[in-house]
Amino acid sequence: MIRAVRVLILAVLVLSGAAPAASAAEAWSLAPSGGGRPSFYAEGAPGAVLQDTVSVINRSGEPVTVRLRGTGVAIAFADGSVRVPARTRADVPFTVRVPAGAAPGDLAGSVVAEDGDGRSRAVALRLRAVGPRLSALTVEHVSVSADGISYELVNRGTTVLVPTLAVRADGVFGRRVLDRSPRALPVELAPGRRMKLTEPWADRPALDSVDVRLTVTAPGGARDVAGASVWCVPWVAGAVAGGAGAVTAGAALAVVRRRRRRTAEDGDAPGSPRTEVELTGAVT
Repeated sequence: MIRAVRVLILAVLVLSGAAPAASAAEAWSLAPSGGGRPSFYAEGAPGAVLQDTVSVINRSGEPVTVRLRGTGVAIAFADGSVRVPARTRADVPFTVRVPAGAAPGDLAGSVVAEDGDGRSRAVALRLRAVGPRLSALTVEHVSVSADGISYELVNRGTTVLVPTLAVRADGVFGRRVLDRSPRALPVELAPGRRMKLTEPWADRPALDSVDVRLTVTAPGGARDVAGASVWCVPWVAGAVAGGAGAVTAGAALAVVRRRRRRTAEDGDAPGSPRTEVELTGAVT
C-alpha cells in the first residue's frame, strides 16, 4: 500500500512538473476578432484598402509580447508589437491592400504573430480582387531571322493567359511553305506582361518571297493576328560571307537577266516557259 502511494505521488509530481511547460506552449493564441471565423476574408477592387481586426488571447498568468506581420499580401497593423497582460485579450486593427494591377481572383496570405521565445501562430487570409474578367492580347514585332520567327505577346486583359499559337507562311503565288496547327505555348502571361518568344524555322525556302502570319488565341475569346514579309535569297548570305559569293550571285543574276532579254528579243509566245523570269522578278 505504501509503495502504491509513493508511485501515485511520484506520478503527480511528474505531471505537475510537466504541466507548466504544456501550458506555456499554449499560453496564447491568435484568431479573427468577433469569434466564429476560422480565417480572414476580404474582397475589393484593385487598389482598394480593406480593414479587419485580429485578436491575441493570453490565457496564462504572465504577460506576453508578440510581434505581428503579414505574408502573401500587403498587410499593415495598427501596432506591430503588442504586449498582452495575463488573462487578457488584445484586439489589433489592420488593413490589407488589394494590389493595383491584380487580376480578378483570389490571393492567399496570412496574419502571423510570434512571441519572444520563437513560438508563432498564424491565421489564413484570403483576399479576392473583384472586377470584370477581360481576356485580350496582341502579337507585336514579328520578324524572321536565322534563329526563326521572333515575336512579342502582350496581355492586354485582366486574366492570366495560356496562349495558343498557329503559324502559316506563303511563298510566291500563294504557295504554302509553312503550316503549323494551333498548339498551346508553355507560358503563362500575367495581365500587363510582355513576353518575347521565338518560333524555330530551320527549313526556310532557299529562294522565295514569304509572307509569315502568326495567329494567337487564348481562352475567353482573346485573339490576334500579325505577320511579316521576308525575302529568302541565298546569295545574300554569300555576299555577306565574302566577295566570291557576291561575284557568283552577280553572275547568276546576270545570266537570268540575259535569258529574260533574249526571250523578249526572240518574241517567244506568252505561253512559253517563264519560270526563270518570274523567279528573277521575285528576287529583284
